Amino acid sequence: MTETLRSRRSNLAVPGSSPKMLEKAKGLPADQVFMDIEDAVAPIAKPDARKNIVAALNEGGYEGKVRVVRVNDWTTQWTYADVIEVVEGAGQNLDCIMLPKVQTPEQIVALDLLLTQIEKANGFEVGRIGIEAQIENALGLLNVDKIATASPRVETIIFGPADFMA
Repeated sequence: MTETLRSRRSNLAVPGSSPKMLEKAKGLPADQVFMDIEDAVAPIAKPDARKNIVAALNEGGYEGKVRVVRVNDWTTQWTYADVIEVVEGAGQNLDCIMLPKVQTPEQIVALDLLLTQIEKANGFEVGRIGIEAQIENALGLLNVDKIATASPRVETIIFGPADFMA
């Protein structure tokens, strides 16, 4: 795997449950668009959000933007399906997976292993899809050095200050 450097000066969050907003995001000036399946999507809408995101990524129109999908965190029942369906469906048109609520390096390693299996099974370039890790609690902050070096796929560490106030 080679190191990938991508500009992320501006970041646009878009709920995967809204095809209209996914379409509008294509024309907005942002370095990165992250399509959300986590907090911005109600549990009942998550399966449709995955499908909407796959369709939007495969349709294209996000040229010049880092294309990221924020999946649900590992403590939920949705993470596995989020990663499998999005990467198998649109892995060639996806730059990174954003993993929220990361607390340990093992969570990054698990995502790396799952991505590698999907890439190999689908003939995708292994290691091309990066990982963005969201640190949202004290345990994650204590382990941030280990999280940052847990995989060569880790491209960004995102600090969620609002989550620390809860």
